[in-house]
Parts: sequence; C-alpha cells; structure tokens
Amino acid sequence: MTKNVGQTDKIIRIVLAVILAALDFFGVVQGGFSWVLSVVAIVLLVTALIGYCPLYTVLGKSTIEKK
Repeated sequence: MTKNVGQTDKIIRIVLAVILAALDFFGVVQGGFSWVLSVVAIVLLVTALIGYCPLYTVLGKSTIEKK
C-alpha cells in the first residue's frame, strides 16, 4: 500500500472529520443523515491517519508533493 495522501490533504481531511463529527455530536444533524456524516468523518480520519486513500488509487491520483 503506497501512501498517496499529502500533508495538506491530511490536514483538510482531519479538519473536515472534526467538523462533521461535531455536527453529529451536538445534534445539528439528526436521523439517517447523521449516520452518513459519521461514516464519512470516520473514513476521512482513517485515510488521513494512514496516508492512503483507495479512491485516489482507483483514479490514479496522489497529493504527495514530488521532489
């Protein structure tokens, strides 16, 4: 598994995950959409922490800066 998530991408993913989790935690969003936001937040956080995004692999993309 080759890393394909760059530093800026990681920061953006973590910030979005925190925002989505906060919307769910504070009850701003309720019902089925709340579950969707929770899953998206978890996926964003996990992909940021491991530095690998399966969708980027399928699309042939990488946000890691080349030297």
